[in-house]
Amino acid sequence: MPDCAARREPHHEYPLLARVALTASGGRAVRPVLQRAAARLRRVPPTLALAWLVMLLVALWALAPGLFTPHSATQGVAGQQLLAPGAGHLLGTDALGRDLYARLVYGAVHSLSGAFVAVAVGLLFGTLLGLIAGALGGRTDAVIMRIVDVLLSVPALLLSLSIIILLGFGTLNAAIAVGVASVASFARLARSESVRVRRSDYVEAAFGSGGRFSAVLWRHVLPNSLTSVIALAALQFGSAILSISTLGFLGYGAPPPTPEWGLLIAEGRNYIASAWWLTTVPGLLVVAVVVAANRISVGMRKELS
Repeated sequence: MPDCAARREPHHEYPLLARVALTASGGRAVRPVLQRAAARLRRVPPTLALAWLVMLLVALWALAPGLFTPHSATQGVAGQQLLAPGAGHLLGTDALGRDLYARLVYGAVHSLSGAFVAVAVGLLFGTLLGLIAGALGGRTDAVIMRIVDVLLSVPALLLSLSIIILLGFGTLNAAIAVGVASVASFARLARSESVRVRRSDYVEAAFGSGGRFSAVLWRHVLPNSLTSVIALAALQFGSAILSISTLGFLGYGAPPPTPEWGLLIAEGRNYIASAWWLTTVPGLLVVAVVVAANRISVGMRKELS
């Protein structure tokens, strides 16, 4: 009996030792991953990191504006009209006594959501048209690309204004108009990428093995054609913010007292001599967000290429 107990003892200890060894080896396996991640973060250019910080801050403004300012974006305070930037009001007040910083923070949701809608419309319909044109070729390609050429021949702002006149004013309609104006750019790029992928050996092999056209298009052509299209979407995000702000400045966007960035610039232009901050600060914010989006697009293009 003692001999049997002695022989069973290593059998009971082995799982514990095995677990300790696996834990140690797992820790050693995770450590290089963390080291590589830290090394990759250190290689991020400072300009790209700053661009991501700007976009993160503006996104937080849009998601939780109440965490960043205690002031209202639409209600003014009597006796506090046109106050210069100071301790009480970080970026000053407008002609109705409304805090400018609060209006910028609460206006982020309108500008960012409009830009997302515009990019989604252009990305979805443009990629679909370009993919069909590049994959089918022939007359279908010729007809679709002639329509794209017509859209590209019309200035984007003029096309957006024409669509807004048909749809009506408002941030959503302005975003849809900007998105429709960008369909041609997405379609042209998606078509060139799908033609390149369509002529690849693995796509021909997929067709040769009996694959259906829709299945090959979905599994092979579309995923391998989105690399440049995604980078263009990041670039178009900044352009969409600028276009929506331009339409708001012209009076075709959100109606007052909505704190939309383009509308803020338009409202402050009458006081530019006495209250420069009403136009300068919103204008600098729009420029900063557009430049940040463009820098992120360049970084994404390098990573995806």
